[in-house]
Amino acid sequence: MTEAAPRRPILFAAVLIVTGLLGLWASFSLTIDKILVLQDPTADLDCNFSILVQCSANLESWQGSAFGFPNPIIGLMGFVAPVAVGVALLAGARFDRWLWIAFNIGVAGALAFCIWLMTQSIFNLGTLCPWCMLTWATTILMFWTLTLRNLGAGVFGAGPKRLGSTLLPWVPLITIVSYLIVAIVAQLRLDVISYLVV
Repeated sequence: MTEAAPRRPILFAAVLIVTGLLGLWASFSLTIDKILVLQDPTADLDCNFSILVQCSANLESWQGSAFGFPNPIIGLMGFVAPVAVGVALLAGARFDRWLWIAFNIGVAGALAFCIWLMTQSIFNLGTLCPWCMLTWATTILMFWTLTLRNLGAGVFGAGPKRLGSTLLPWVPLITIVSYLIVAIVAQLRLDVISYLVV
């Protein structure tokens, strides 16, 4: 009797692939916009919708090059990882515990960087960059999905395994609540609704 092949985590892999591709798209778009601004500082970027919703202020700020080079380059490198992991999972790959831990640490670092960028954008620059917001959104969803999946799979030990298994089905709600928190902070600080109601 042949042993049944392990069930492939199609939904989990799909989340990694989709969020990774969206992050790559946002990073690529920001990189192109940065090149356009370098070529012509007065360039009218497609992502500049108003004084509030725009990319230019973010790209031209020191926060937009936090490590001495444009932040989107980090996205171009980093968002390849979830796509690669997701595709490998669909192909039937199985990874060691150390890789899941390293991957989770990387995504947690990406989320921490996004949170810092959110605070800088909302509280210091007073803008909401569309491509940046797409990056934030994909990173938040990726973090919750990956972290709770890893907890439920026992990657971080048997202790938090039950917590991860219990919370994993709630990822959509947890993600929406996370988005709402960002939206509320932006509204309280920037009064976004007043810009929408003209």
